Amino acid sequence: MIRFLLAIIGIGIGAGLGGPVAADPLAKVLFSAKETPSDQKSRALGGYAKGCLAGAVALPETGPTWQAMRLSRNRNWGHPELIDFIQTLSRKAVDIGWNGIYVGDLSQPRGGPMIGDHRSHQIGLDTDIWMLPPGRLDLSLAERENISSISMRRAKGAYVNDKWTPQHQAILKAAAEDERVARIFVFPGAKVQMCKDAKGDRRWLRKIRPWWGHYAHFHVRLKCPKGSPGCVDQAPPPPGDGCEAAEEWVRDILNPPPPKPVDPNAPPPKPRREYVMADLPRQCTKVLSSE
Repeated sequence: MIRFLLAIIGIGIGAGLGGPVAADPLAKVLFSAKETPSDQKSRALGGYAKGCLAGAVALPETGPTWQAMRLSRNRNWGHPELIDFIQTLSRKAVDIGWNGIYVGDLSQPRGGPMIGDHRSHQIGLDTDIWMLPPGRLDLSLAERENISSISMRRAKGAYVNDKWTPQHQAILKAAAEDERVARIFVFPGAKVQMCKDAKGDRRWLRKIRPWWGHYAHFHVRLKCPKGSPGCVDQAPPPPGDGCEAAEEWVRDILNPPPPKPVDPNAPPPKPRREYVMADLPRQCTKVLSSE
């Protein structure tokens, strides 16, 4: 709610200073203001970074093998398949040697664009799993706001640090082997380390994709569930285990290529346009308005 009010204030300040005023309200402001899910059948609508979520289901704040973190964000909502995946993975984490898992952001109550740090997480099929092995699964609401995960990176993400364990790899492998999973995003050094340590069947590595910023959590993305005609899947990962591409990424971290020359006559890059409702699937209007 605070972020919503700040967004509204920001729009008002921009207008007062003569700045551009959008003809339509931003979708992220509208969706972030919704505190409850729509009263509809559960459906993922649109794409991971351009869609919404009908009939979202909440991940219970605490379970026998998981805890949802940062509850003040109200982002512990997802498609039923995602909720089941998280609970299943949390039980596998116990078998691997952890007490369970700490779960970061899923989606907002009606999905859609967010105010803040995520471009995806819009259709209830993305979740962030903390790299921090849970010490306790009875954290208070206040503790969940103040505790932080731990970073696994070393040398700007080219290597894992001494906090990385075989259990981290085992949990990532267990997630990747779930047939519902499309991709898992983690920092490049972790992918390279897993490529070095993987034994036997390496097909699961194909789903592990290097991406910036995923040092303290890994991001799991599910495929569109069966019977979801309005859901848009991401293209499958390239063939192979992806290890060579990850190693190239690490080489570029350690020895950055020279910057491309700047054309003084080139127009300045346009800022990324924020979505309004007309940009999203038409069903999202009903998701937003449903009681």
